[in-house]
Formats: sequence, C-alpha cells, structure tokens
Amino acid sequence: MAIVSFNKTVLHNLISKPKTRKAEKEYPAGTRGHVENDMDLCILCGLCSIKCPTHAITVDKNEKTWSIRPMSCIQCRSCVDNCPKKSLSMGLRFQEPGTEKITKTFKQSEKAIAAQEALMKAAKERAAAAAAAKAAAAAQGGQAAPAAAPSPAAQAQPTPAAPANQDQNKE
Repeated sequence: MAIVSFNKTVLHNLISKPKTRKAEKEYPAGTRGHVENDMDLCILCGLCSIKCPTHAITVDKNEKTWSIRPMSCIQCRSCVDNCPKKSLSMGLRFQEPGTEKITKTFKQSEKAIAAQEALMKAAKERAAAAAAAKAAAAAQGGQAAPAAAPSPAAQAQPTPAAPANQDQNKE
C-alpha cells in the first residue's frame, strides 16, 4: 500500500508544477538588510562603531575610511539610529552568504574631505573671531571703567581750574 502511494506522489511530481515558489531577492519594506553608508555625508565621528554591539564597524579618521564586517553585523540598527549626520541606512538586501569572512572598506571622496576641511577651517576662524571679540570687549571694559568711575587717586587731586576760581573769590 505504501509503495502505491509513493509511486503516485513520484508520478505527480514528475508531471506537475512545483508546489513551492522561488525566494524573492527583494524584501518588503520594514525588513532589515545590510548597513549602507553614504560616505559623502559621513564625518567619521565613530559613534556607529561605539554603539555597535558586535564591533562590526571600524572607523579610521587618519586614513578617512569606514569599514564593516557584514557577517558580524546582526542588523540591530543601532548604528543607523545613532548616526548624527544620518549617513547610515539599512538596505533591503541581505548579505549574501559566503565561505569567507570579508571586510568592506569605504574611503571618503576627495570632495567630502575638502568639504570637511573647509568646515573645520571656518569653525576655527569663527572661534578665533569670537576670542578676539571677547578680548576686545575686555580691553574696552578695562578702559571704560576709569572714565565712568574715577579712581580714588584721581578724586583726591584737585583740578587746575578749581584753585584759580577759589583765589578769584577771595580777592
């Protein structure tokens, strides 16, 4: 009896379409895929590597590179949520399985490096201007104080016009 049932299943599978469908390559919205980084927006602050629970992300400020080990990433989205410039996002495609552990390294473009250097230069200039303005205000405040309130030594000395008036009144 079991052989007849088995033969019926084999014949059915040979002449009919498969009951399963192929897996989709694109996943619906809301699923977590791999981490993507827009290196033009990235400022290499390192918050993503600090917040990563598996330490899958490495940031090298000196070489201006951002690296991720995809097979160590658990797609927790912690790096994406903590990125101050929102340069990280979660892609819809999952990392393809493989036999080798790879590290994907991304280098900042020359355009992004130049833009960051310009921002740093502008920030230093603003800080220097603010320090100069503060020093100038302190210097003006030091000179304006004696004019507004004369020192005790200046009050004790009579003005040259005052004694002349006193002598004229006596005569």
